[in-house]
Amino acid sequence: MPNLRRNPPPSGTEGGQGASAFLQRLHSPERPVLVFDGGTGTSLQRHDLTARDFGGPELEGCNEHLVFTRPDVVQAVHRSFLAVGCDVIETNTFGATPLVLGEYGLAEQAYAINRRGAELAAETAAEFSGEGKPRFVAGSIGPTTKLPTLAQVEFDQLRADFALQARGLMDGGVDLLLLETCQDVLQIKAGLQGLEEAMAAVGRRLPVMVSVTMEATGTMLVGADTAAVVTILEPFPIDVLGLNCATGPDLMKPHVRYFSEQSPFVISCIPNAGLPENVGGVAHYRLTPMEMRMALHHFVEDLGVQIIGGCCGTTPAHIEALVQHCQHLQPAPRSVRHSGNSATSPLGYQPAAASIYTNTTYDQDNSFLIIGERLNASGSRKVRELLNQDDWDGLVSIARQQVNENAHLLDVNVDFVGRDGVSDMKALVQRLVTN
Repeated sequence: MPNLRRNPPPSGTEGGQGASAFLQRLHSPERPVLVFDGGTGTSLQRHDLTARDFGGPELEGCNEHLVFTRPDVVQAVHRSFLAVGCDVIETNTFGATPLVLGEYGLAEQAYAINRRGAELAAETAAEFSGEGKPRFVAGSIGPTTKLPTLAQVEFDQLRADFALQARGLMDGGVDLLLLETCQDVLQIKAGLQGLEEAMAAVGRRLPVMVSVTMEATGTMLVGADTAAVVTILEPFPIDVLGLNCATGPDLMKPHVRYFSEQSPFVISCIPNAGLPENVGGVAHYRLTPMEMRMALHHFVEDLGVQIIGGCCGTTPAHIEALVQHCQHLQPAPRSVRHSGNSATSPLGYQPAAASIYTNTTYDQDNSFLIIGERLNASGSRKVRELLNQDDWDGLVSIARQQVNENAHLLDVNVDFVGRDGVSDMKALVQRLVTN
């Protein structure tokens, strides 16, 4: 792991206390609306970069490598959003895991790229931070290009990659860590474990923000709905849970409303400038700054959203409109946790269990919860026989039969003498999820 001996200037406050300053501002009695920056990729495209700017034809399109080859452009993008008043900028590290950088032959540079990306953002934020107007840096961690739920990548590889990325971002001076554009809840779990590993190694905690992407179909890419997301993430020590990318604010409304009623976390909403349209082979976004401002006005005042910003297609003009407007907005009151504390849940929160697709509340209208117990190697000779035969289809059939008989939950136990319980559980659960 490279050891880049730079000392980035503090961003949020003097003395490098940006993390605590961010949380203090987020949970202050005034409950201000915090504005993130806009689309990094959109802004970089406006600089008409060539293959040479990226470091050669083989690296063209690797935006993350620009922190070394064109740091002036990266900082120009940061300045364009800070100049219009945004509170938080994101590092240019969205795809800076070894997994993604490996597609460009840059896997070994992952730590260095993340650290340098954080340093550039921290240096730029420090230029604009002032009394009463601190600026913060969020370490951007994207979803990679693989979905663990579909067995495209091993969970442990993702966890290790996210840990390395977070370590670089923390060493570079970010104020919070952001898992964004999440498309798979298993990827989020790997990310959260990686972040915990990095924070333990560094010896300090940073605020954690998770931003999921709900497609126009109403679910994440792997099929998870908003209820599944909240139920699965509710036990984790995160500070902010929200939405970004995929659609404009109009299609985010039902998800934001559910978060408002059920999520114990501060809500963020960072939409695209509408749905992309193909204009001459180039993605074009039509939502104007005024239209975005009015849509997010409703989310803040009526649904309690406290963090807003822009994703794909959003420009400094969009962010400026949000900054000017939010000075007069007060988020609707909500009960939220502070600093990852698990003691508080919103009044409407209903305890539940979740599959990858949706949740099932423990409190049922028929007054009892049905748990299917037949997929249990300890109590079923049939299950043991099917396991010894590696008959996964037969095991899935037992699960499906119980679901058809209206079981709300499934008890899955594959442990018995002579078998590898970890391997069996992984193989069976993968099939239960996808079948």
